[in-house]
Amino acid sequence: MEAWENDQQRKSPVSDTLTTDQGRSLAYHLTPGDGPCIVFLGGLKSDMEGTKAVHLEAWARGRGHAFLRFDYSGHGESSGIFDEGAIGDWHQDTLAAVDRLTEGPLIVVGSSMGGWQALLLARARPGRIAGMVTIAAAPDFTEDGWWAGFDAGQKAQLAAEGRVELPSDYMEPYIVTRRMIEDGRNHLVLRAPLHLPFPVRFLQGTADTAVSVDTAVRLLNHATGPDMRLLLVKDADHRFSDETCLKIIEDAVIDVRGVG
Repeated sequence: MEAWENDQQRKSPVSDTLTTDQGRSLAYHLTPGDGPCIVFLGGLKSDMEGTKAVHLEAWARGRGHAFLRFDYSGHGESSGIFDEGAIGDWHQDTLAAVDRLTEGPLIVVGSSMGGWQALLLARARPGRIAGMVTIAAAPDFTEDGWWAGFDAGQKAQLAAEGRVELPSDYMEPYIVTRRMIEDGRNHLVLRAPLHLPFPVRFLQGTADTAVSVDTAVRLLNHATGPDMRLLLVKDADHRFSDETCLKIIEDAVIDVRGVG
């Protein structure tokens, strides 16, 4: 399973930074405005300069909405090495960004691995979330995608060497570490009750080769909440960033926000 994006835009002005309790330096852009603050959580090996993050920031600014985008450690302009990171590290980064940089209710938009991070955030800070939009959400992919897809030789290599190299449809080959797999097991969200007591819109392209429609349906069936909907977009791929898809994301944010 792959859960990342490579849709880059022109770089923004120099980012601000914050230092987490773990000593990691996170780059971010915070746009002031009316709440709830919209928080964008990017995908694996993506960064805050991706098409969706930059587009939504400009859209939010134009409507006077507060907006936060940031790079997890080992991503983009933040400190750290990607191959040394794991889901739990990026969850800590998300908590640091949200707790230190925002106040009050949030609208969380999570793309791919960022969808998993959005669900972890909802579990950790349930009182802060006013609405959620996920785009090709990839919960539990380290277990259900990577580990489940490894053959006996790859599992043996991971145990012996601590890492396995896998090809990517979107960029150069990347490394899956034993720590990534083991840490992922400590942050699974589809094995225990997952209550989302706020409006949620799951967006999924039918031509996505990284995250399947079956994954989206599984998430919809597993989670509970008063207002959850899954929107399938025919022929949309994992990037979900053409003009039509960006408008769908905007509409979903408006929908869960409840005001224009």
